[in-house]
Amino acid sequence: MLKLLLKPLVYPIKQLLRWPLLLWVKPHFTQLPMPPHQKAETYYILARRNMTEPLLLGKLARKQGFPPVRSSNLLYLEEAPPWFRPHLGPQATGDFQKFWQDLQTHPEKEVQVIPVSFFWGRAPGRQESLLKILTADSWAVMGGLRRLLTVILQGRQLWVEMGDPIAAHQVVTPQQLNRKGAEFAAEKSQRLLRLYFRRVRTRVLGPDLSHRRTQRNTIMASTQVRDAIRREAETTSEKAARDRALRFINEIASNVSYPVLLVLDRLLSSLWNRLYDGVRITGIEKLRDQAGRYTLVYLPCHRSHIDYLLLSYILFKQGLMPPHIAAGINLNMPLIGPLLRRGGAFFMRRSFRDNPLYASVFNEYLYQLFNQGHPVEFFIEGGRSRTGRTLPPKPGMLAMTLKAAQRGTHKPLLLIPVYIGYEKVLEGSTYLNELRGQNKKKESPLDIFRVLRNLRQDFGQVDVSFGDPLALEGELLQQLTAQDRYQAVSQLGRQIATGINQAATLNRINLVALALLASHHRALEADNLLAQLETLSALAGLRGVVQQPEGEPASWINCCEKLGFIEKLDHPLGSIYRCNERQGILLTYYRNNILHLFALQGLVAFLFINQKTLSSEQVHQQASSVYPILAAELFLPWSQAELEPRLQQTLRQLTELGLLEETPEGCWQKPAEHLASHLRLRLLAQLVQPALERIYLLLALLEREGSGSLTSAELVATTQQMAERLTLLQGLDSPEFSDSRLFDQALVILLQLGWLQEDEEERLTFDAELLQAMYRGRQLFDPQLRHSLLSLTRTGTKS
Repeated sequence: MLKLLLKPLVYPIKQLLRWPLLLWVKPHFTQLPMPPHQKAETYYILARRNMTEPLLLGKLARKQGFPPVRSSNLLYLEEAPPWFRPHLGPQATGDFQKFWQDLQTHPEKEVQVIPVSFFWGRAPGRQESLLKILTADSWAVMGGLRRLLTVILQGRQLWVEMGDPIAAHQVVTPQQLNRKGAEFAAEKSQRLLRLYFRRVRTRVLGPDLSHRRTQRNTIMASTQVRDAIRREAETTSEKAARDRALRFINEIASNVSYPVLLVLDRLLSSLWNRLYDGVRITGIEKLRDQAGRYTLVYLPCHRSHIDYLLLSYILFKQGLMPPHIAAGINLNMPLIGPLLRRGGAFFMRRSFRDNPLYASVFNEYLYQLFNQGHPVEFFIEGGRSRTGRTLPPKPGMLAMTLKAAQRGTHKPLLLIPVYIGYEKVLEGSTYLNELRGQNKKKESPLDIFRVLRNLRQDFGQVDVSFGDPLALEGELLQQLTAQDRYQAVSQLGRQIATGINQAATLNRINLVALALLASHHRALEADNLLAQLETLSALAGLRGVVQQPEGEPASWINCCEKLGFIEKLDHPLGSIYRCNERQGILLTYYRNNILHLFALQGLVAFLFINQKTLSSEQVHQQASSVYPILAAELFLPWSQAELEPRLQQTLRQLTELGLLEETPEGCWQKPAEHLASHLRLRLLAQLVQPALERIYLLLALLEREGSGSLTSAELVATTQQMAERLTLLQGLDSPEFSDSRLFDQALVILLQLGWLQEDEEERLTFDAELLQAMYRGRQLFDPQLRHSLLSLTRTGTKS
């Protein structure tokens, strides 16, 4: 009765609210909608009947050039519960029954439907005392008074998602409709739409956040934690063990707060505008549809303290829920720790191998995040890369993630490699000192405040690129489960690190660094630098690297000079660009960001530097002898079996660019030395020369010492000393040339390939295969450099 009495007032109220609503509310699309088909009749579907959203939908439809919104083409999935009986919850409407009955009566009609979701404020669904939290969109049903306050307080934070148009016959075919009737069609379409709206809501708002107490109780009630408490109680009382577990939960768990997310959004918007010329985002489109079907696990490379702020900010701005971020316990300090915790950080100790109760609590907390569908972020490298390379993955968090997937989660886990590249990293001066050989400084959360003192500097652009996701389900999960745990985690880590590298993008600084540092004295004539930049850009295009810097190579050089990385020397015969020692060392960081993208072309070019002509078979034979170690160091994506077709493709690419020439006999030869293309080929070859020299130095030392003479530690230490000596004698501009971790990596690969073995005393043994590789390597180096390398091993002190 009350509903009938109020019905005549609905239209006047709508007209009264129309213009204030349209003027005040500022909607944002989470993504631009796909236009509907012009010939089909269009219906719009909203999740719940209300007065405000249809008015806004009409405005958005006109703005996008979509068919107008009328009461006749507007469908609602649910009715809001009456204010005097809220316990009933949302009720189904009769809209879909009528819709399908009409289609059954008029089967010739071509109809499409567009589901539309509105999100006011995007708050996580949890109780907070602040008014904005009470009025922000959540998983709770929104009443009339709350909706009015929501429009007033959250009108400038409205996010709208219009789904792709769906043809009605794709949901229920005309044959099914005739055979099973409109009631069946209505139930099926309502069930599918509830699932769709829930997935969109999960992607935009994140899963419904339980109260912290509920989360704590869930962890304490798990079998794993109960068993760990029982084992702990064997050496102490059960109460003490439970209290200790509760302290661990409070130490670890995040406490996401929507006001903090809003404050960070405002602060970071201002920060990025002051620091950077812009943030380029690549590949985020592939995540939108998957966010509702999977639990997203973001795995970025770690280059700066800014990384975790930047990624959360981008996801929030793109309509995706910011992730829960694994942070080191050193960040949980007064003032900063609580702020980070409310922004989504959860804290972990650097090592908890000797604390089984803590390990059980942390594993269960991480599992509950995954199982409840919360997006999670952690850095697989552990700490920040000081050299610009992607570091070997740390096994800890990856092992826990794989264990959670094998245990089973509500939605499968989707691992997302993320590449973050800076044209000028904030911590540059700190990294410079470490690249020069100073001991690594202990990380401190105060570092971010120290680098922010330089806000007046120009830091260029930033790239955030999302690589191809890896779903932990089906055949891949079965394959990993069947392997030994160490092998499975190692394989998974390599796939993720390779995915990060393959998502790398080119910017103005790393391209100039790549070209300039390939010269012997860190100097090139302007024309040669421009030509080499054009060559690198063309190679990247042929390889399929989509994201390249805007503008022409001349503007890239100007940007590099403006940011203080290079100097221009005017000369009567033509300008010269160079970098001093300090600039050169720092530029190696940016070169290493993208070195892997040109490693195969560089390897092929290097084969021709000291050999004039090679056949395809010779190229493959020589390249395959060193490729496994190079691939392990740079996380290259191709296996040994895939190498030959890639080498053929590379030979064709270099020939197409004039860097190689094909002979009538079907071989390849390098250009004459007086040609400009010969210099470009030599500069390309220099990209991989330091890595190949390290390999040759390692093999030469093994050959000198003989089988069974050295342990792994002795070999790495001695080779590192020789590399440091060679750096001083040859004036190499590669500070990481003597990095012991790179020799460790090479040694592991040699053991995996079977070229080396360890005897019972852990001494390294080898057979003729290693000596053959050593012999093939001799052909790759010019005699003078080979003499220098061998002289080092002959004059070194025998262990």
